[in-house]
Amino acid sequence: MTRYDPRPRYPLSGGGIDRGYGPLAAAIGERQPSVLAIDGPSTLDWNRLAVGLESALDRIGHPVRIVHTRDFLADATAIERRTVDGPLRDDPVFARLFDGRLDELFARRPMAERPDQGTAMLIGPGAGLADHDLLWLADHPRRVSADAVKRGIAAPVGMTPGQSDAGRRLVFVDWPMLDRHHRSQLSAVDRFIDAAEPEAPRSVTGEVLRKSLRELAAAPFRTLPTFAPGPWGGQWMRETLGIDAGDAPNLAWSYELIAPESSVLLGDEPALEVGFEMVLEAAGPALLGAEAYARFEGSFPIRFDYLDTVGGGNLSVHCHPQERYMRDVFGWRYTQHESYYVMATEPGAHIFLGLRDDVDADAFAADAARSQHAGEPLRIERFVQTHEARLHGLYLIPAGTPHASSAGNVVLEISATPYLYSLRFYDWLREDLDGELRPVQLDHAFANLDARRAGDHVREQLIPEPREVRRAPGFVELELGRHPDLFFAVHRLDFDGQVRDETLEGFHVLNVVEGQAVEIESGAGRRHRLSYGETILVPASVGTYSLRSTGRGPCRVVKAFVA
Repeated sequence: MTRYDPRPRYPLSGGGIDRGYGPLAAAIGERQPSVLAIDGPSTLDWNRLAVGLESALDRIGHPVRIVHTRDFLADATAIERRTVDGPLRDDPVFARLFDGRLDELFARRPMAERPDQGTAMLIGPGAGLADHDLLWLADHPRRVSADAVKRGIAAPVGMTPGQSDAGRRLVFVDWPMLDRHHRSQLSAVDRFIDAAEPEAPRSVTGEVLRKSLRELAAAPFRTLPTFAPGPWGGQWMRETLGIDAGDAPNLAWSYELIAPESSVLLGDEPALEVGFEMVLEAAGPALLGAEAYARFEGSFPIRFDYLDTVGGGNLSVHCHPQERYMRDVFGWRYTQHESYYVMATEPGAHIFLGLRDDVDADAFAADAARSQHAGEPLRIERFVQTHEARLHGLYLIPAGTPHASSAGNVVLEISATPYLYSLRFYDWLREDLDGELRPVQLDHAFANLDARRAGDHVREQLIPEPREVRRAPGFVELELGRHPDLFFAVHRLDFDGQVRDETLEGFHVLNVVEGQAVEIESGAGRRHRLSYGETILVPASVGTYSLRSTGRGPCRVVKAFVA
């Protein structure tokens, strides 16, 4: 029986992975650069990287002088003023997405004087802004970056480790700023370093990286899923998908494809991990299609993730910012319309969705505030509707609609892909895994509550009946849900045998929601197995492709695309 693969890998093109500091030193010695710039995030262990390179260069007799870009930064107060000033300055959870440039955070342009012999090495965020002979990019995955900040061993640009605001700055300032900065460098990078394990970095030449990313985007591929524990449920992914949780008590989330946090694995194990934003930079139009690439300005607009409440409590009741609020307050150009597809459910489980028809919004706000300040339970069912969780049912969640999944469900969340702006009305007075009370954001939540999503409208418009799109012997395609406010559509392919489909100059995201596995065949005889529960991206450049069931019985494959 095929099982869910938690580490999908794809080949490198035109070269292999160099491992350790020796090959990096050899590459420097071979090129004899006067100035080597190594750019990357501030959360990387730059001191360890510097020591490793210095030692390896010393062994081959190559003199080196190391300069850190942090010495050229503006002072911490000036950086804070430039990045998080404004109406959200004192918000405990959120910040406006920083739309500025990394070079704006320096007091003077980074530089390294050319030595008489050997190499001057300028390292750290913004190194590529200096005059240089070689440019390397060092990186590590977002999960490593976030963990380092949480543990107080690293900090965002211009901060010192352990500061209370570091997590907020990392997510809303550093990540979007450095995404833009690193993407702008991809075409000029001479070497890419995966520094997730600073004792043994993995690297490839820039040309191998670019060629590999372009070839990756020419056929269906999976991003590396990320699993995380949480304060609810989290047993289905361990028991059904067979994911090893290690020391974690559960696996409450799986980020199957969330562009700002996703990555891809290239080459043999231990593989090279590269951020998904680099795939977008290398082959964006081929990946999304020219129209969607222009429409979403190079961002990837659809996300898939699992929320697993089996064996645990309810999700928080929350909504997402409406379009104008998202743009004007949080600074992102489109909002997080969502949908829940029910992968698994237990008797009595339900979906919270929409307001009751007799709701008094002022009373809702007053009771929510009382609950928050007095620590009293909130009878959320007085204000928010509950609906039976139907296996394979789809629930549409336009921005501003209060929603949650109850205990006993696994929902595949299919949604738009902005940053992390979930606005909570109520979280059951629950602590997180660190023992801290999970915050609610009542001001933001009630400012975005959409009173239209109430009463019969919810059943009629947000829980639609499937509509047949096309049919052939042994196959039917169903439109599960479409709504004028949502820019994406969700279909399902139900088949026993084989079916053909066409990307129509856009991309598809697929997930096997029933059946053992399918085989996807695209151009030039390329084949990719997709097992139950796995998510895959079919790039726009693929065009026509086929799905073939490789197990017993019928298959169901969910398909999402920009409508």
